[in-house]
Amino acid sequence: MPEIGSSDRPARIAVIGAGPAGFYAVGHLLSNKTHKVTVDLFDKLPVPYGLVRSGVAPDHQKIKNVTRVYVKMAAREGFRFFGNVEYGRDIHLEDLRQLYHQVYFSTGAQEDRRLNIPGEGLNRSYSATDFVGWYNGHSDYRHLKFDLSRECVAVVGVGNVAVDVCRILCRTIDELRKTDIADYALEALAESRVREVYMLGRRGPAQAAFTNPEAKELGELPGADIHVPVRDATLDPLSQAWMNSAGDRLTTKKVAMIDAFSKRVAEGKPKTLTLRFLVSPAALHNDGTGAVGGVRLVRNKLIEGRGDRLSAQATSEFEELPAEVVFRSVGYRGVRLPGLPFREDWGVIPSDKGRVINGDVPVCGAYVGGWIKRGPTGVIGTNKPDALETVRSMLEDLTAGKCFAPEKTDLMVPSRFLELQQPNMITWQDWEKLDAAEIAAGAPQGRPRIKFVSTEEMLTELGRPIPAAPQSGH
Repeated sequence: MPEIGSSDRPARIAVIGAGPAGFYAVGHLLSNKTHKVTVDLFDKLPVPYGLVRSGVAPDHQKIKNVTRVYVKMAAREGFRFFGNVEYGRDIHLEDLRQLYHQVYFSTGAQEDRRLNIPGEGLNRSYSATDFVGWYNGHSDYRHLKFDLSRECVAVVGVGNVAVDVCRILCRTIDELRKTDIADYALEALAESRVREVYMLGRRGPAQAAFTNPEAKELGELPGADIHVPVRDATLDPLSQAWMNSAGDRLTTKKVAMIDAFSKRVAEGKPKTLTLRFLVSPAALHNDGTGAVGGVRLVRNKLIEGRGDRLSAQATSEFEELPAEVVFRSVGYRGVRLPGLPFREDWGVIPSDKGRVINGDVPVCGAYVGGWIKRGPTGVIGTNKPDALETVRSMLEDLTAGKCFAPEKTDLMVPSRFLELQQPNMITWQDWEKLDAAEIAAGAPQGRPRIKFVSTEEMLTELGRPIPAAPQSGH
């Protein structure tokens, strides 16, 4: 019998998750010079690209241009896409063992971390994850409602997602009209009464997680003045010592930028964005109706932590912030996948160079990439070397014969199986039709596209019957 990965017996590989981590794995696999492979890319959504489509802010169209690279990957021989197919619902690990030689999981970090403070469950206390999915037209979030009738908003966190939320809240409606933001979100933001936005960081300027381009953009908003209290912009002694001994050029530039923001004079723009550092929400106040009526902040100080990391420690100094809407953006964690080991403390699938491990033992045929492998760190491009590490492990294992042993070699077997499991799966050709229709809809308004925001809309566009809603039991 020919070897697995030879031209007479191509290795069949499934990739679960069609975001950047999944596409980079596809690219590395299909361009490798040692093994002949075919790759089937799955996503629970009908559409590809993961967070590039549903996470990258609508006013960052240049970042979304990375999809042009993914389109070239999809054009390679041996690639297929199966959208609207969910792992654990439509296809399971045992099915994959029967259909493929290897499976690469790149399902991301789908849950947001909580603040765990009193009042977090009040109305008008929201997850930034939900807000981002909502304004980006993600089908799982389109039914959500956000109360933007209040003037003061607090965004907890200083990562790039927190910056995105602040920026969207501070953009003028004319700016947003030029983007691919969901139409319902555009309508809601047009009625927004938000005038003050606070971004809250528990540590200092030197530890802020946002990137310099993101920070620079906050200082260039046409409709919002930026403000940083001088006290918050001033480095504490430990941070200054760290900067002197180990600080890098990018951090030095970031700190200087924040310091410059603290010296700005307000220009009288319609909105004000205030960056705060060394503060944490201690409690959200109830306004008497079950909604947020204010935020109690505690002042932090930095102490030495593990290695050269500086940690925030609460002091006895408190202040009140009149914010009546709160978005939390304090990190993300992966979700356990059926049939695979999981580290609850880290929110990842344990792995060694991309090989899934159970204890110290590799799980034959199963691999991971992206945030479910390393945690929610890095930018889109970080997924490329991350995927390469895993793909190298996969190819090594194919050479050694360490893989699943599917009984049938016919490439059409997975397609026929999926047609039975999910009659409304979306192929790459289907996506190309949806993509063209979105772009055509946006063109008359000078927008990059107008997104379909539900599976039903997509199926209608493709001329497919809409599945009946499940009947409730009696």
